[in-house]
Amino acid sequence: MVRTSPQFADALAAGPVVLDGGLSNQLEAAGHDLGDALWSARLLAEDPEAVIEAHRAYYAAGAQVAITASYQATFEGFARRGIDADEARVLLGRSVALAREAADRARAGGVTGPLYVAASAGPYGAMLADGSEYRGRYGLTVAELERFHRPRLEVLASAGPDVLALETVPDADEARALVRAVRGLDIPAWLSYSVAGARTRAGQSLEEAFAVAADADEIVAVGVNCCAPADADRAVEVAARVTGKPVVVYPNSGESWDAGARTWCGAPEFRADQVATWAAAGARLIGGCCRVGPEQIRALAEQLRG
Repeated sequence: MVRTSPQFADALAAGPVVLDGGLSNQLEAAGHDLGDALWSARLLAEDPEAVIEAHRAYYAAGAQVAITASYQATFEGFARRGIDADEARVLLGRSVALAREAADRARAGGVTGPLYVAASAGPYGAMLADGSEYRGRYGLTVAELERFHRPRLEVLASAGPDVLALETVPDADEARALVRAVRGLDIPAWLSYSVAGARTRAGQSLEEAFAVAADADEIVAVGVNCCAPADADRAVEVAARVTGKPVVVYPNSGESWDAGARTWCGAPEFRADQVATWAAAGARLIGGCCRVGPEQIRALAEQLRG
């Protein structure tokens, strides 16, 4: 039975709502190797229990929303691993079911209050697994990108999440495709860009990027994720001003990835006390992305619930 939560819109209006942190770092902390083109999506087939436990850890830490392990789950990516379209649909739907199971376990463990599931849809570049999600400009038209995204979004929507997370979008053109692709799915969505400074990764201004979703009724929140915490401050203000919508913000820890050494370097910059500034500027969905774990989310939740 598909379960949806009509209360999500009310929670968003009341806000702020606490999102989870990085799923991949929680899985890696549990000993799982994610050095694979499918990233965490590989575990949807090989170790679904691990995904449940990673989500449950964030719910237990105070997150109200778990973002599914479907960021890098696509028909094309699965096909390269010999997984046919029918099985790909099963795995995409499973990503939502696993987050629901984690919520049930969290409630059984004493967590109270509503718990939600956001079905993740990463950008086209995530499927390529070559870092192009941090560049955009794939050489595809908006129509071609819409045709890529729509089938996966249809499957995720049919699994009954509370919201679709259109996340880590590097390019306003891809955002236009995603806004078109969610039409008629009857599931609200948030749209969050990956940015560097005052521009998208593809180089568009924040004003241009956020304006893409300003008049889209399906998009209930707009903002940024997978960026440096310092870049979130301006982005929250611009997103609220340009769209008038609630803002979603979940930056990385502030460390940087050294692709050659395959390791993170630098010092973490994510601080729980930053969230009050974001909330005051219009953020209603607040959490963390890469390298932000349950302890940081616990501190963030305590700050917001004050």
